Amino acid sequence: MKRILVPTDFSDHAEYALRVAAQIARENNSEIVLLHMLELPHQASDAVGSGHDIPEIMFFKNKVISNLEELMDVDYLEGITVSEIIQFEKAFEGILAVSKTNNIDFIVMGSHGSGGFQEMFIGSNTEKVVRFSDVPVLVIKNKTDNFKADNFVFASDFSQEIKKPFKQLLEIAGLFNSKLNLVMINTPSSFKPTHIAEKIMNDFIKEFNYPNYSLHIYNDVNVEKGILNFANSVQADLIGMCTHGRRTGFAHFFNGSVSEDLVNHAIRPVITFKI
Repeated sequence: MKRILVPTDFSDHAEYALRVAAQIARENNSEIVLLHMLELPHQASDAVGSGHDIPEIMFFKNKVISNLEELMDVDYLEGITVSEIIQFEKAFEGILAVSKTNNIDFIVMGSHGSGGFQEMFIGSNTEKVVRFSDVPVLVIKNKTDNFKADNFVFASDFSQEIKKPFKQLLEIAGLFNSKLNLVMINTPSSFKPTHIAEKIMNDFIKEFNYPNYSLHIYNDVNVEKGILNFANSVQADLIGMCTHGRRTGFAHFFNGSVSEDLVNHAIRPVITFKI
């Protein structure tokens, strides 16, 4: 994990994400890339595109530069390599573009903010980052002075297509030295008998070599409640799930509404991996 992207709008929630990114960067000798998306009115965007520096744009840009420099001076970033990027682009497209062009390995984001980020984790906009990002996205909800992932819940249907992102998940789990709680959620509308669910999970995990894990089947009224209630029952530090890079929603039982609700309602950090 060499490069960690942290989008910021200078809100408290963005700072919570930066604090966690700093902890991860320090433990893994990673670089942090701080990104601010400066969304401009259409006319201003045209001016930027034509190379003109209009006063309003320069005012906002200079203010952002000042805020970024102030942010880079905080004590918890001391000793960590930090670079900064300002993009004149819509938040979602910009985050994904910067991630690709800067060889980002990991994205850490706060779940609420102001300005361009206020709608980031509401409705369909949630999925634009977590669904289309090619690298894992860690969503931080609250201030965390000591981020840990000792107890890591991963909910899935454990189908064949999960194997590729599961390799990424194991790398992350290895970095955090996590105990993996692998869980299949049974619901009235998607029910598997225990012996079938156990066979699916055992067949899946035997192809991987990870020493510290346990398998669980959890029954609940729907998938979202099942994941949240199971995470509570094992006192999880982190919840993981896979996402599909297409508009029809998340992999199998993770449809769009489940993923949105999970990211919005989970107090715990959520990490997503693209299939």
